[in-house]
Amino acid sequence: MIPTAPADEPIFNVPRSVLVILAVLFVVHLVRNVLPEEQDLWFVLAAAFIPGRYGPLGDELPGGAAALLTSPFTHMLVHGDWMHLALNSAWLLAFGGAIAERTEPLRFYLFFVLCGLAGAATFYAANVGLMQPMIGASGAISGLMGGTLRFLFPAMESGGFRRLREAPRSVRLMSLREALTDRRILVASAILVVLNMLTIVGFGTAQSGAGIAWEAHLGGYLLGLITYGLFDNASQYKEKPQPNDD
Repeated sequence: MIPTAPADEPIFNVPRSVLVILAVLFVVHLVRNVLPEEQDLWFVLAAAFIPGRYGPLGDELPGGAAALLTSPFTHMLVHGDWMHLALNSAWLLAFGGAIAERTEPLRFYLFFVLCGLAGAATFYAANVGLMQPMIGASGAISGLMGGTLRFLFPAMESGGFRRLREAPRSVRLMSLREALTDRRILVASAILVVLNMLTIVGFGTAQSGAGIAWEAHLGGYLLGLITYGLFDNASQYKEKPQPNDD
């Protein structure tokens, strides 16, 4: 007999909150693909986060004054091309699943958005006045990566990836102090910084064909690492001994 999955089990074992974000990103990109070229360009620039928008010429950019408030959010929804969207979707699946299993949907969405905002703020701080647009959800997804590290290594110590996949809520969450002093997290963070610095193609260029918004990656990652404990619903779970397979 072939066991059947429960009726409420997520499609492809991906939590619904992750699927919702993926669906929104793909719908936005599909809509862009049916727009005339000029309208698509206007839409991208209106949605993009542009540091120079907050200068004297900001009102003249697509989106006008309203985009001063909306673009820190909407830039996460727009991607340069299908490859850009596919890469971000893969990273979202890799780091969003376990966090979504441990976190209520509303908290998950809020955490995702706040990490994206942190990425935009970091990009702005490093590029004040830059007129180059930044688009994509990489800052938010980097925040998911930072949050995942808070329970990834405890999982490795007590069941490995199997436990992380099958019972993510049972894994202990590192305290912030522990996370910021853990050698493995420090090494992983250093590697992330080096990799992002190596991806620079022209200083300050955004993540499109022109380059990578490494500032947004690092800003989102740092906020995710520091603040995830405020969003985690499984923190009250104590680490439980796992039965041996023997």
